[in-house]
Amino acid sequence: MLTFKGGVHPPELKEWSKDKPIERAPLPQKVFVFLSNHAGNPAKPVVSPGDEVKTGQVIGEPEGFISAYLHSPVTGRVLEIKKILHPILGKPIEAIVIERTSDDEWVHIETGDFERMSKEEILEIIKKAGIVGLGGAMFPTHVKLSPPPEKKVDTLIVNGAECEPVLTIDHRLMLERAEDILQGILIMMKVLGVQKAVVGVESNKMDAYHNLKKVFKGYPVDVALLRTKYPQGAEKQLIYAITGRMVPRGGLPMDVGVVVQNVGTCVAVKEAVVDGKPLVERGMTVSGDAVKNQKNLIVRIGTPVKDVIDYCGGIDENTERVILGGPMMGISITNLDIPVMKGTSGITAFLPKKSRPQKPCIRCSECVQVCPMNLQPYLLYLLSTKRKYDEAVENGLMDCIECGSCTYTCPSKIEHVRYIKLAKTVYRATRRGRR
Repeated sequence: MLTFKGGVHPPELKEWSKDKPIERAPLPQKVFVFLSNHAGNPAKPVVSPGDEVKTGQVIGEPEGFISAYLHSPVTGRVLEIKKILHPILGKPIEAIVIERTSDDEWVHIETGDFERMSKEEILEIIKKAGIVGLGGAMFPTHVKLSPPPEKKVDTLIVNGAECEPVLTIDHRLMLERAEDILQGILIMMKVLGVQKAVVGVESNKMDAYHNLKKVFKGYPVDVALLRTKYPQGAEKQLIYAITGRMVPRGGLPMDVGVVVQNVGTCVAVKEAVVDGKPLVERGMTVSGDAVKNQKNLIVRIGTPVKDVIDYCGGIDENTERVILGGPMMGISITNLDIPVMKGTSGITAFLPKKSRPQKPCIRCSECVQVCPMNLQPYLLYLLSTKRKYDEAVENGLMDCIECGSCTYTCPSKIEHVRYIKLAKTVYRATRRGRR
């Protein structure tokens, strides 16, 4: 089976939800749509308090090249535009607050037969639909599908690894929406002008692997079986496992002729280009031992986390942690009023676990052996704590993908990634002169 060097094998914890078919969560009564629901510049609001909006209506327009459209997730009335804490950016960001007043009245995107459309026409629909990478990065998809002419892309890789513990929504999509995934892939292949696409699936999802093989038969789309290992779904590790190509330091997948998309993004592209549906909802997993009824759900963007958890029967009163995403790369939150974003692949809640205190580094090199980026996490940690940021950058600080393999394996329980993230933030700020 295909794989990469390094990585770890945390408990998969997928048994809670892997056999749960995808359900549609109830329409929320109120949504909070961040203007930063994508990488790049925040969108510009085009509605005002008091405006009536319909589901799928544009409420925010892109500001700049790397930005994306926003659409109303419900039919209702705009109550206000106010700043609330953005869990990823870590600071208050403006969000459009909409109160639902009725069931859906849809505003669709004008579309047609994609096989007769030009590449430019398809890209414009994907852009108008506000699609971003649903694996978590939220990078605008129309930008990713527009590599500059000097970058010759020959392969589309689709990420179906879902290596993050607990999460199972991609697994369920590959079982339940394989035809939609295929159509999304064919659309993106046409846009990129490539003749080859490969979907990578980990070996702990053999039912999904066989289902995709069956559905894709007769189409130029292969399915690659990957060794179950974390972080097998990280972009650079996935590319190496499937093609043997190594993305250069500081480079992008297109530097080695590859574009990577998530299976959920494929479904969103199909829904936009074929059905004219903008991105107003996404699939996600709600799981963990503190969740009463673990589920895989389709949830409207902007729905408060509390509403989603309530639909799953709530969480145990002794819950220790609630995480947006999975336990390895997710973000812990303390406020359940935070809304679901386009990049929210799951909500995970855990009961208390016995934890050991952090101890000094013993130079065991375990973190070096598991680092999928061939970095020295113990060194980056030390340089970060000593505020030697330039030296840390020289040793690959900015190449860290923050997968958490080093923290997971460390016998001294050192939270390398927490220090590395902080060092990155300080370095970026000081480099821009904001000391």
